[in-house]
Amino acid sequence: MSIIIDRINQEQMRQDHPDFRPGDTVAVHIRIIEGSKERVQLFQGVVIKRQKGTMDASYTVRKISHGVGVEKTFALHNPRIEKIEVITRGRVRRSRLYYLRDLRGKAARIRERSLRR
Repeated sequence: MSIIIDRINQEQMRQDHPDFRPGDTVAVHIRIIEGSKERVQLFQGVVIKRQKGTMDASYTVRKISHGVGVEKTFALHNPRIEKIEVITRGRVRRSRLYYLRDLRGKAARIRERSLRR
């Protein structure tokens, strides 16, 4: 039974997502289906959490929309996600950035990580 479940999980896993960490700013393109219409919606923000796993891996993205903080949690292998773009790479020293919920404006900035050659 476990072999069958593992095989199904391997078929449904996506390998086309980029490598990103908490602190990175990402743009997630989500396919939205409303009735018979279909469109792609963009959600851009800072990754505040990344949960490891096989099929149940997920990540949480936070953005400020009209002065209100909005957080969305996405499954990493969700078939409705068109693509994930890494906009900037952030340099943080924590794996869970929940402290950003209490910060506003310039205090909520994240330093940019330099890429080693």
